[in-house]
Amino acid sequence: MMEEVLNTLKSIKIELDEQRIEIRETGKNVTDHVTQNISSIFEEKFLAWEGKLREMKDIVESQGKQIYYLEKQARVRNLVFFGIEENETSYESLERNIIKWIEQYLSTKLTYNDIQEVKRLGKKGERPRPTVVTFTTLGIKIRIFKQKGALKDTQYYIKEDYPKHILEKRKELQEQLKVEREKGNTAILKYDKLIVLKHQSKRKFPSSPDTITPTKPDKHIQASKKNKTQQSSKTVTRSNSISEGVIKPSMLNYLVNNNVKPNQNNNNKESKSENM
Repeated sequence: MMEEVLNTLKSIKIELDEQRIEIRETGKNVTDHVTQNISSIFEEKFLAWEGKLREMKDIVESQGKQIYYLEKQARVRNLVFFGIEENETSYESLERNIIKWIEQYLSTKLTYNDIQEVKRLGKKGERPRPTVVTFTTLGIKIRIFKQKGALKDTQYYIKEDYPKHILEKRKELQEQLKVEREKGNTAILKYDKLIVLKHQSKRKFPSSPDTITPTKPDKHIQASKKNKTQQSSKTVTRSNSISEGVIKPSMLNYLVNNNVKPNQNNNNKESKSENM
């Protein structure tokens, strides 16, 4: 009786162990399946968000370029004047003072129609604040800016109007600009870019004709010259009065004519004596 009970308990234990293993494997499979499903869902969501992020990045980049262009265009007709005394009491007086100052120091006469806007930058303090002037046309701005050399020995100076981030960029490029100029290159700052023109050395020419490599004459030319020399030597005869050299045909004609004329004169004299 006890043996049957023990065998029954053993069989029950075996079944329970098998069920436990089966449940464990089933749970593992379910866990793996759920994990895969969650991973695929997250991957799809991530790809979707990545595409949207890329689109947003392109939009922001495009808008940044537009803002860059618009900001540049908004300041293209501006000039910043430094050191001008701050004694104006109103906008009208500031505008009037700027017109008089430009006429006095830059020898350029302007009217109120040539200026679109005038304003001071920053908070008022002990030193005169910079003055930003917006001209109505780019041509007027360029004409004024070309006269900045007239302020060389004064307390005043003029600069282009750049945004803050452009000023910071230009400041960073100053050191590189100095290095390029020390190398002998032509370097300038144009807005927020450094433009470098490499130094080109002049072409060297030979210092003397001795350094020139002689070229061999053409065989055809040598042959033609030789034939001409042989032909001329055949047609020209030597005279007793000339010891060396080839006589030119013109000289032969001259000698022949001189020899003929005396004979003709002698013949004439003999004919005259016979007649007498």
